[in-house]
Amino acid sequence: MVQGYDFSGSVQAWQRAKRVIPGGVNSPVRAFGGVDEKPVVVASGRGCRITDIDGNEYIDYVGSWGPLILGHAHPKVVAAIQAAAQRGTTFGAPTLAETELAERIVRAVPSIQKLRMVSSGTEAVMTAIRLARAHTGRDYILKMNGCYHGHSDCLLVAAGSGLAEHSNPSSAGVPRCFAEKTIVAEYNDLPGVERAFEEYHGRVAGLIIEPIAANMGVVLPDPGYLKSLRQLCDYHSAVLIFDEVITGFRVAYGGAQGLFGITPDLTCLGKIIGGGLPAAAVGGKSAIMNLLSPLGPVYQAGTLSGNPLAMAAAIATLDLLVEGDPYGQLETAVAQLQAGIEDAARRTGIAMRILRAGSIMSCYFTDRPVRNLAEVKATDIALFKRFFSGLLRNGVYIAPSAYEALFVSLAHGPADIEKTVEIVHKVFEDIRR
Repeated sequence: MVQGYDFSGSVQAWQRAKRVIPGGVNSPVRAFGGVDEKPVVVASGRGCRITDIDGNEYIDYVGSWGPLILGHAHPKVVAAIQAAAQRGTTFGAPTLAETELAERIVRAVPSIQKLRMVSSGTEAVMTAIRLARAHTGRDYILKMNGCYHGHSDCLLVAAGSGLAEHSNPSSAGVPRCFAEKTIVAEYNDLPGVERAFEEYHGRVAGLIIEPIAANMGVVLPDPGYLKSLRQLCDYHSAVLIFDEVITGFRVAYGGAQGLFGITPDLTCLGKIIGGGLPAAAVGGKSAIMNLLSPLGPVYQAGTLSGNPLAMAAAIATLDLLVEGDPYGQLETAVAQLQAGIEDAARRTGIAMRILRAGSIMSCYFTDRPVRNLAEVKATDIALFKRFFSGLLRNGVYIAPSAYEALFVSLAHGPADIEKTVEIVHKVFEDIRR
């Protein structure tokens, strides 16, 4: 068993980065603050493994936070990017690849009749919110506590002490007047959503939700919950927005909405539809999407939207996801991983619950149900930190936060899963000593 990885090169590189990059990272969770560790600086990745600049190798279950469903540096994706780059990296003009990708997405996701390509999930959500407000002529947005939808101002909010109170900004620099237009209910709390609609009757433009929560860790919707949200939005003439930036093409080819049989009005996609490059999209009913400029009055633009390199990577990825039975292969791998971890926990007396949707899952150190953010926070976060550190030092790389998901890719073979389970069992034994 490999132990005692040397991280000296990563530590030095992080110290260097901190002199020119705030916190030494370009996205906060990469700083490893949630696990009391120093960040690992990655040098390369291939298949299901990454190697850091100290030469340490890890079985990777982060996968760039979800996009790499095929694994790192898939040969066909790399070839598609190289071929596109030889023709030019960006034009700021239409290309055939944009339409070809859009056609694939429209065929895969029945709720999407038209879509607009953008460069990030945050941008997709921001555009969806603007469309919902324009479509309804209303200002308020209803979101769920614990669901993260990017860092746009109106969604960086925390709940007040009661529904009658406006939300509060959860980030410095967000004007209170922006936060006041966002209402926060608890995930899986249908009566709370009903009360919010009644309290803000006729003023809610849209409800946005991750149909399967994956930004407080994986939390599954209660049976009937999403269907009831659809009915409430219909009754109150509000736009239902599904944030499928993580779940789109991850839990199923058509996303979570296909699994649950729910038709949202707007869908936000990202991660996998970029094939590992920066790309995202917002799509939905033509009547709403046609409000976008140049057809309608809702302005949205982006110099690198529909970037040809990202379009090429995305097309290659989506085409590979309809060959053979990739989702069946993923299900086999992740079910093996879940069963192995759960067995290791039982054998070592570790209280753990695993919540899973397709090839994403979270390990919660608790013996109680986990249905919302409060219950995630009530799990044993200190034990998770020890779990993370043990895995890291033995060659398994998971998200450096108890509030994130674990991603399995098509590159994770049976031997990789078996090795992971072996390491997990060893870490649990060390924790119990």
